[in-house]
Amino acid sequence: AASWQQPDAGALSQMLRESLAALGISSTDLEGAAGQLEAALESNDADPLDIFITTSRAHSPLMEQVAALAAENLQEAGGRLAPDHPAHLNVGTLPKSLQASIRTWLGRELVRVRLYDEALLTFKEVDATDSADPAATLFFRGACHHALLQKNEAMVDLQRLLENEKDCPVRYTRTAQLMVADISPLKADSLDEISRLMTDVTRRLDLGRADENVQDREQKIIDKLSKLIEQIEEQQQQQQQQQQQQQQSGQGNSQGDQSTPMNDSQAAGGSGSGDVDRKRIEERDGWGKLPPAERKEALQQISRDLPTHYREAIEAYFRKLATDGS
Repeated sequence: AASWQQPDAGALSQMLRESLAALGISSTDLEGAAGQLEAALESNDADPLDIFITTSRAHSPLMEQVAALAAENLQEAGGRLAPDHPAHLNVGTLPKSLQASIRTWLGRELVRVRLYDEALLTFKEVDATDSADPAATLFFRGACHHALLQKNEAMVDLQRLLENEKDCPVRYTRTAQLMVADISPLKADSLDEISRLMTDVTRRLDLGRADENVQDREQKIIDKLSKLIEQIEEQQQQQQQQQQQQQQSGQGNSQGDQSTPMNDSQAAGGSGSGDVDRKRIEERDGWGKLPPAERKEALQQISRDLPTHYREAIEAYFRKLATDGS
């Protein structure tokens, strides 16, 4: 059985009644609000969460303040829900259904403009079953985790959402399935992860951010690329050593077939050839000193799975590395 259910019109009306009663709203106003909610749900195809928030804010100055601020400055509204904000809007004082619903509503709006960090802080601790729209809570929070590469957290919310597909809007179900399939194979330090980190940094820069957080993420990308480069370099060296050993083995077999008087000169020649090969490997030890053909091959291995618009950045990184190593 699913761990959550999407409330129908009757359940939403009851949720509103209990929440407004906890605020001390008069029975007359309470009945009027419930009637308004039920009529709105029946008369049009408006989003149930929007209807619940619109009805509730008329009876809660705090919810009205949050919603009005969101209309003016969405990012500021999200920031002011943080407890350490100087002008903190303490929605924690609201009944739990109103609190969960206003947090879900605001988080959803933040996700829609790609403000994932702010959205996650807004509804990270929300219990979906307290919300007027549990499906929205799970979907948009899962989308935040997905965008921020928080694989485990994304899987928890998205898989829980998919427990109850019959109560989900089709767009949520289909998109959630795609997000699960997309993030499931994600591995740390992989090309896929590096590409996604680059996408996230690009998003932050598009939003006009270049703070320490963005710089840390850029450094993380460089560190992961460096680690990947070292792995490719080690693979190249291992391949070269294997080829050298095979060549030496072939030369040894050839020498064994020669007549005995030639042993001394051939042994000297074989030793000399091996020393030269080892010296060449040592001389080009380090990525920047790999021969151009081998460096190009390794570059193709690294960049082939990345989006096209990132390849130039990686090529520039390699060129810098080669220059530093020369």
